[in-house]
Amino acid sequence: VQLQASGGGAVQTGGSLRISCVASGNTIGRYTMAWFRQAPGKEREFVAAIRASGGTTYYGDSVKGRFTIFRDRARNSVDLQLNSLKPEDTSVYYCAAGTVITSTLRDSNQYANWGQGTQVTVSS
Repeated sequence: VQLQASGGGAVQTGGSLRISCVASGNTIGRYTMAWFRQAPGKEREFVAAIRASGGTTYYGDSVKGRFTIFRDRARNSVDLQLNSLKPEDTSVYYCAAGTVITSTLRDSNQYANWGQGTQVTVSS
């Protein structure tokens, strides 16, 4: 599966963005889909994931209650709605797809397919 991320941009603190990851070559329903982010000089951080079966969602502690991950089956995409943004959310956001078990879905090494990343910048 090939992944194409889009929708990043620059917003002020408290603002919102929606970023999207469109898949081609296979249906996203076959995979656990996730978003990770990586800021300069920092390790890649788990943001959110949605399971292939059942659609259960998981979030990193720093974004819980502010971000929402969801599938759009018509577009074969997984989107991330980012609300109440903070300067510390500034990062490159990457989407990923993989056949992943629940206990390891926060581990970026478990995902075989990655999009190219989209920049989100939050100013204070």
